[in-house]
Amino acid sequence: MKKLILIFVAALAISCGDNKKEEKKELKIGTQVEETSPAETTDDAVANVTIEGNDQMKFNKSEIRVKAGQKVKLTLKHVGKMDKTVMGHNWTLLTQDADMAAVGQAAALAKDSEYIPTDMKDKIIVHTKMLGGGESDTIEFDAPAPGTYTFMCTFPGHYALMQGQFIVE
Repeated sequence: MKKLILIFVAALAISCGDNKKEEKKELKIGTQVEETSPAETTDDAVANVTIEGNDQMKFNKSEIRVKAGQKVKLTLKHVGKMDKTVMGHNWTLLTQDADMAAVGQAAALAKDSEYIPTDMKDKIIVHTKMLGGGESDTIEFDAPAPGTYTFMCTFPGHYALMQGQFIVE
């Protein structure tokens, strides 16, 4: 009996330790985790920007900053695995007066033109091609006038999550 009590007391002492509790961060299903990285800008004549889209309908950047008139070399990488017919992504820069929801809704009906609505081309400054998993596309353009512009993916329904600000200083 004394051995049993001794073992119990020893186990209790060990389990109590120094009363430090381990802090655990718990991620619950449905919790959104924002992974952002700063926009890449350069002081040179060219701003090299790389942005990624994934199978979870997310861009890895929500903001890109460039200088007015600066040459922008933007590369979109689809880092997912899904085909473009299921989880296609592009990067589309809208004019300042464009209504993102209107462009997104019109784009959903523009399958034949890779979800770039031909009747709203006046609201689009530039765009990449539609990509599937593992693909990339690079475009070059001159940054527009100073201001804040919206960028988005025009694949049906993606604009709700895949959007950000293109800030021209």
